[in-house]
Amino acid sequence: MTRDTPIPLDDLRRLRRARDRMDREYAQPLDVAALAQTALMSAGHFARSFRAAFGETPYGYLMTRRIERAKALLRRGDLSVTDVCMEVGCTSLGSFSSRFTQLVGETPSAYRAREHGADAALPACVAKVVTRPVRNGEARPGGAP
Repeated sequence: MTRDTPIPLDDLRRLRRARDRMDREYAQPLDVAALAQTALMSAGHFARSFRAAFGETPYGYLMTRRIERAKALLRRGDLSVTDVCMEVGCTSLGSFSSRFTQLVGETPSAYRAREHGADAALPACVAKVVTRPVRNGEARPGGAP
């Protein structure tokens, strides 16, 4: 299945169900097999269909959700980077730090240490959009949120 191949509406509904599960249960151990079961698809078909529908792999989407939540926890400043890593469902501090740096453009420690006063003044619905990690490895210049 390619991006140019239309995805049947029933498949899209099931893929959205799995994506919604990732949004809700990002801190839980989720793998492609479990998500495919949510979508009532085989693991291979689910992974291909998810990428065709949403432009990234299920793992990439899940990690973006986890990093998004990690940014919010790090802005609070009351948890260590390790605690945040575990809180968002990551089991490897190294993998978490690498992915965070790739998406955000700075390390979790640097992000935590930086002043976030301007972000705190934003309404939560706006802050979520402004601080959302950039997908597909395109960090914003200078580590800007």
